[in-house]
Amino acid sequence: MERGGGDIKTNARVTDVRREANGLHIETEVGPVRAGLLVNCAGLHADRLARMCHLDPQVQIVPFRGDYYELVPERRAMVRGLIYPMPDPALSFLGAHFTRTIDDRVEAGPNAVLAFSREGYAPWTLSPRDFAETLAFPGFWRLARRYWRTGLAELHGSLTKQRFVRSLQQLVPRVGSDDLVRGQSGVRAQAVDRAGQLVDDFHVVVGKRTLHVLNAPSPAATASLAIGGAVARQVLEQL
Repeated sequence: MERGGGDIKTNARVTDVRREANGLHIETEVGPVRAGLLVNCAGLHADRLARMCHLDPQVQIVPFRGDYYELVPERRAMVRGLIYPMPDPALSFLGAHFTRTIDDRVEAGPNAVLAFSREGYAPWTLSPRDFAETLAFPGFWRLARRYWRTGLAELHGSLTKQRFVRSLQQLVPRVGSDDLVRGQSGVRAQAVDRAGQLVDDFHVVVGKRTLHVLNAPSPAATASLAIGGAVARQVLEQL
């Protein structure tokens, strides 16, 4: 990117976006940036950035933490490939599954637990602002009324290893608690609409001199090059 004339700025939180005659003035914590067009791929904060651009994204990001376990090295032979559950068509979450990685580890998970912070990678991490925004969003309460039993079961699995193991045994009955060690966690930037529906498809909104990727569900990682091509085509159309 730098060889092509681009400039990479890290730790540059956007604080304001203003339209100017010839483009956009983007204020960041490391100084201003001027651009002809802004592409918003801010993930957990994508809806906030869209609103900063004076756009109603029609969705809000509700963060869900996903916890993983790993098979201990001597038990990795139990899983020789990828093992997935039958998906629930009513939920966009894939459910716990087994994944053999390129470095020959075997991950098991994730679950999907409501996070109290948009960057709440550790259990019980709390951001008062993030959690207040979630509670103030009507779509969250409509979602909670529909799936509160599922939410409690996911929370139980997060707190109790044996409950997590039982969910994995539906895929590999031989796996036991001693076969697993705690792995890493991630936070899913799940877009939820005002009706309380989990957005289960890619959601891209075009504004004036802006383009916002507001939901990028599985398989966003494996489809990243195709998504990048689609976004680039929309950018060229705007330019």
